[in-house]
Amino acid sequence: MKSTRVAMIVAVAVVLGVGASTAAGSTRSATNVTISVASLIPGSTQQAINQFNAQVAQFEKKNPTIKVKPTQYQWTAPTFAAKLAAGTLPTVFEVPFTDARTLGDHGQLANLTPYFEKLPYHKKYNKAVLAEGTDAKGQIIALPKGAYAQALHYNRALFQQAGLNPNKPPTTWAQIRTDARIITQKTGKPGYVEMAKNDNTAGWILTTLVYALGGRMETGTGTHAKATLDNKYTIQALNMLKTMRWTDNSMGSNFDLGWSDINQAFAAGGVGMYISGSDVYTNLVQAYNVDPSIYGVTTIPLANNKTAGVLGGGTLAAVRPNANKAELAAAMKWISFFYEQPLVSKGQAIRNAKTLVANKQPVGVPALPLFNRKQYELANSWIEPYINVPIGHMKPFLNGIFTQNLIPEPEASTQSVYAALNAVVEAVLTNKSTNVQQMLQQANAQAQAAIKQGS
Repeated sequence: MKSTRVAMIVAVAVVLGVGASTAAGSTRSATNVTISVASLIPGSTQQAINQFNAQVAQFEKKNPTIKVKPTQYQWTAPTFAAKLAAGTLPTVFEVPFTDARTLGDHGQLANLTPYFEKLPYHKKYNKAVLAEGTDAKGQIIALPKGAYAQALHYNRALFQQAGLNPNKPPTTWAQIRTDARIITQKTGKPGYVEMAKNDNTAGWILTTLVYALGGRMETGTGTHAKATLDNKYTIQALNMLKTMRWTDNSMGSNFDLGWSDINQAFAAGGVGMYISGSDVYTNLVQAYNVDPSIYGVTTIPLANNKTAGVLGGGTLAAVRPNANKAELAAAMKWISFFYEQPLVSKGQAIRNAKTLVANKQPVGVPALPLFNRKQYELANSWIEPYINVPIGHMKPFLNGIFTQNLIPEPEASTQSVYAALNAVVEAVLTNKSTNVQQMLQQANAQAQAAIKQGS
């Protein structure tokens, strides 16, 4: 998302999802049309699947001429490209902030503008978040599903076993290093785990660390941007990881973990601390049945300088570019129903919360507001009686995030920048003699070439 002060963000956010009424979202009604929609990631629990199917049933009851076909879906850049080329994408699917504008500029997402302008709440959007779904022509090519700030997630049980206070998580990187070492020594579990998979999560999390120290991965915009992967803060971050891995031995031995992998390991009690989006608790519940008592989340420690900040991002809902008018109209009704209405309709927000609670799904996970602050706070008040997440364990994050600067992900060739960093992170964690500066120079050249090509 665009850079903004986090005074606009979080308290207790509405978990996006369902409702029983739909808003007008098209210029014409859909007639006897079938759309496929992204549902849950592969491996989700039966309870999560049941809850999603209940939402589909509610939607179809209100829209009897529209048939919805749920399709398991998980975003990765390579699989998206393959599905787009093969014509196997769902009608409605999800894309991260980092990719939506580029995909829109390349004509790979449908233009939703005429349908968006018919939404009765379209002027209430948080403009900074909506900008992530707007292409260079000013067309709306995706609507926000959810936004997040990166956070430090930690296992309260392992903190207690190690003699640490779970109500006082680390507030500096030096403390993270110390606590990670103590957790490993006292429990035998890795105290801090870094995503290092070559699916770009390695580059994503390293960028988060660099932002927290005060660095940036590029300057400028578009194909004229300059890659700065080899800045002093990236070197500092990698040397810190190198020390934790090889001197402290506090990071375990598995360095091929991506987003789903590390979530699974954390839910199983095998990770002391790790960095991911503030909204990851939803996945921990839906896919891995995490024990709420072990979960804690706090803000990422920021260096004491003016440029340090927390990386922010999110996900948007989009429609495949070859959808016909009837499919587009139906798709926008689904997007409004499933993603947006619970934040602007009291009745639907309450029905949504009740449905989630009935299916043992989380309500109240920290996130960034999709709509303006007035609407955001109003929506939170509607679902307050139904919040079922361990909100007390989230206070370190909820209390601290208001003072942190939110910094958007690298805008030019985002995934290519992350891809260039993958090998550096892997090398640091698997080869003690890695020359950090030399590898970063190579990564920077690779990223610069991708930026120049606009890839």
